[in-house]
Amino acid sequence: MRFKNQVVIITGATSGIGEACAEVFGREGAKIAITGRNPEKLQKSLANLQSKGIEAIAILADAASEKDNQKIAEDTLKHFGKIDILINNAGIGMRALFQDMDLEVFHKVMDTNFWGTVYATKYCLPEILKSKGSIIGISSINGYRGTPARTAYTASKFAMNGFFESLRTEVMKKGVHVLVVAPGFTASNIRNIALTADGSSQGESPRDEGKMMTSEEVAEHILKATLKRKRDIVLTSQGKLAVFLNKWMPGILDGIVYNQMAKEKDSPFK
Repeated sequence: MRFKNQVVIITGATSGIGEACAEVFGREGAKIAITGRNPEKLQKSLANLQSKGIEAIAILADAASEKDNQKIAEDTLKHFGKIDILINNAGIGMRALFQDMDLEVFHKVMDTNFWGTVYATKYCLPEILKSKGSIIGISSINGYRGTPARTAYTASKFAMNGFFESLRTEVMKKGVHVLVVAPGFTASNIRNIALTADGSSQGESPRDEGKMMTSEEVAEHILKATLKRKRDIVLTSQGKLAVFLNKWMPGILDGIVYNQMAKEKDSPFK
């Protein structure tokens, strides 16, 4: 029970990495506050946690809403009395060429992925400063290397990485731990609900989900990194290779990335 009685907020925790983190941290004794936009999915996730003996609450909230993020912090504090860890997981993907994309889609991705992180961190930070706890951002390999047809998603993750790098140095003398997690391709529903050029959901993943790291494996890595108070982690061999090559051979990687993305099912390059 390595996180016994610690209070953990996880945004976007009704599926994928967020839901897995709720279970993994809950098994270690943490008290969990999960958030999500869909009331049915939220209650189902809450019931699942409670059936496993995990003390948890569910807060209906849209990550893109500043008021909702303020409510997340207030409701958690009211129920549990403190906040120790914030996992900024809520996010949406997209796949469309920038030239074809409605700019409202770009705004929506930035509002959820970047501004949602900023809002949640802003309202939870005072309590995390008191507890000398952790702030965790679920970023992406796209926070280090941009990929075609993911301009908005890439921009949101680069922005998240920069935000946390700056914040980390602000709080480094105050005992607060800031961790940025960059999963590689992970088996989750983020590609199924990724937005297309007009804002509609993609509906089906263009990649083979069976060959990816599972959400549960990612959650275990996050738990261990939080215990060790690591600065950042990059997951999967492919992800680590992409970050390395982009640092030392970015021009060569341009061609590799283009060719890989062009091979995807229903690629916009075809």
